Amino acid sequence: DLVNLDEAELARRNIKISHLGKLELQSGRIIATDPLVQPERAPFERTVPPGDFPVTVYEAQGRIAAAVIRFGEGKPERWELATVAGQNLGELKDDLFFGYGVDAGTGSFMDADTPALMQQRLEIEMKTRRNDDVNYYDHVLAADIDSATASVMHRPIEGKRGNVAVFTSGWGDGYYPTFWGLAANGRPLVLMTDFFVIDNADGNKEPANP
Repeated sequence: DLVNLDEAELARRNIKISHLGKLELQSGRIIATDPLVQPERAPFERTVPPGDFPVTVYEAQGRIAAAVIRFGEGKPERWELATVAGQNLGELKDDLFFGYGVDAGTGSFMDADTPALMQQRLEIEMKTRRNDDVNYYDHVLAADIDSATASVMHRPIEGKRGNVAVFTSGWGDGYYPTFWGLAANGRPLVLMTDFFVIDNADGNKEPANP
């Protein structure tokens, strides 16, 4: 599994990693979404204890291939598709999956309490600029994003807990799944969004069906 490989093995497979810092989960209810289109998306049904957890992005072929939150040490024994309320895994057929839609080329992780801070920041920007036509990316995020990693741990309001791990979404717009990596006892060890850039944790070639 990608999350179990050390940096030397990742480098051999032509996969680069970047550590974005720790995501502040005030409630432990996690949202994965395109933050520029649907920051208020419903959180996943499974929760984690509140706390600060490291986020890593994996890059291959110059694209973000996966984004991962790590909750504890160890190798996941099984993987489970992350769902929000109303989604039933038993209804999925063939290769179908639940995920989130991307229309602005951007993915993210954040706590369910954080979208309110993003809205507050947007209102501050509109008031400061005396302009209702404010775009969150152009007027807030663009100055923060690391051009080398195309990602950032963004804090909407300085001095307030609640941040957003932001990263580009693989090949761009699309529909992407997120998975829980679980210990044998069912405890979450990682949460990973897959952007379909690599197959079998190998960054040397494009997947057969991206």
